[in-house]
Amino acid sequence: MTKAGGVSDDRRPLSPRERADRGRAARKRAPRSSHAGYTPVEKRPDPVDVIEEQSAMRVPELIPIRYGRMTESPFRFYRGAAAIMAGDLAATPTSGIRAQLCGDAHLMNFRLLGSPERRLVFDINDFDETLPGPWEWDVKRLAASLVIAGRENGYSAKQRAEIVRAAVRSYRERMRLYAGMGNLAVWYDSADTEQLQRVAARRLSARGRGRVSKAMAKARTKDSLQAFAKLTRLHDGERRFVADPPLVVPIDDLLESAERDRISRELHALVERYGRSLSTERAHLLRQYRVADIARKVVGVGSVGTRCWILLLLGKDDEDPLILQAKEADHSVLAAHVGESEYDNQGQRVVAGQRLMQAVGDVFLGWDRVMGADGRQRDFYVRQLHDWKGIMVPQIMVPRGMRVFGELCGETLARAHARSGDRIAIAAYLGAGEAFDAALAEFAESYADQNERDHQALVEAVGKGRVRAEG
Repeated sequence: MTKAGGVSDDRRPLSPRERADRGRAARKRAPRSSHAGYTPVEKRPDPVDVIEEQSAMRVPELIPIRYGRMTESPFRFYRGAAAIMAGDLAATPTSGIRAQLCGDAHLMNFRLLGSPERRLVFDINDFDETLPGPWEWDVKRLAASLVIAGRENGYSAKQRAEIVRAAVRSYRERMRLYAGMGNLAVWYDSADTEQLQRVAARRLSARGRGRVSKAMAKARTKDSLQAFAKLTRLHDGERRFVADPPLVVPIDDLLESAERDRISRELHALVERYGRSLSTERAHLLRQYRVADIARKVVGVGSVGTRCWILLLLGKDDEDPLILQAKEADHSVLAAHVGESEYDNQGQRVVAGQRLMQAVGDVFLGWDRVMGADGRQRDFYVRQLHDWKGIMVPQIMVPRGMRVFGELCGETLARAHARSGDRIAIAAYLGAGEAFDAALAEFAESYADQNERDHQALVEAVGKGRVRAEG
């Protein structure tokens, strides 16, 4: 097996030629055409059982919200079904070349983000499931998401195939580019707004360019000040989170006094302790803030039911906010198929994977472990709630727009994998031809069919009262 960075099993550094030879040799183990199509294994687990198993460890009163969101459409279901797909991918061919995986690389997890230097960049955003594993799994999850979103938008089969092939081609060509670059050049590469605007100017219509510009402008407004204005109000002269149950519930409204006080102390201590996972200068900056209020927040689709707290911190005065999100980190859905993380703390697993895969990162990204209200220790990772985050909404994309977006996602995923995996071996495996591109277009359509069947299974489970869903 090719090790990350081109190191042999006996830890001897490999030459670029040896790494390329290993990549080409992997085609014998898993021909590129073998990635085409998807056929469920015999005795495939019931998808509702897989979802229910995850739900057993989550906040019970929030589970119906998760199911309500997942039943809305096959695409919304897919966003919450990373565990189901991980099991399905485990039975598919792989080259044997590993990289750090996002683990949930669907198209909605690629977005605009703010760098510490206050540049707007395009990168992967969600790392709850990150672990080292077969690089193909991330590419397949991205490819299938493009087909599922394309079906929801009414695109033809030909248009969907073109979108997937373009995204995978973009991944393949960018990986081949990285294979010829030095290590530092790969590490410093990123996609900033100037590059995005150049792509938009070449490839999109005037309307499409306008949407990109609007998304960039909106992303710059989504920061702690915007969240501060939206989520808090003055109450008896002090800043407090505004209740919006069940999506945002201040801790004072959520728990009885004794339990509330204990959890509040735990979360105050979390802010102090998690600073040890930051670099020295960032920990110093964090110490200049104090915790003013705490609330529970419902986030995403697949994450609904995990314990997620938002913490209002104030700096030099009551108009100098920092809003942090402390999100529970459980074992990755990939772990049952690729092995457990080297990190004991699942929050550290998330943070380490994010720092490895992202070109830029949140200055307040860190981790800690706290005692939960149920007496169990739980791992958390912490980041800013809003830090120039912007999203491209797939529902309003025309086929050309989704194709360009898919290409950006493919390039971004290639860079993330090139930072951790053997980029030369992966590039050699992929080659200059379109065999892998065509195979994944076929896989994505087949898996979209499976996803629709799984979505329908959940809808029927709700209809029969097996599980409860709320809008």
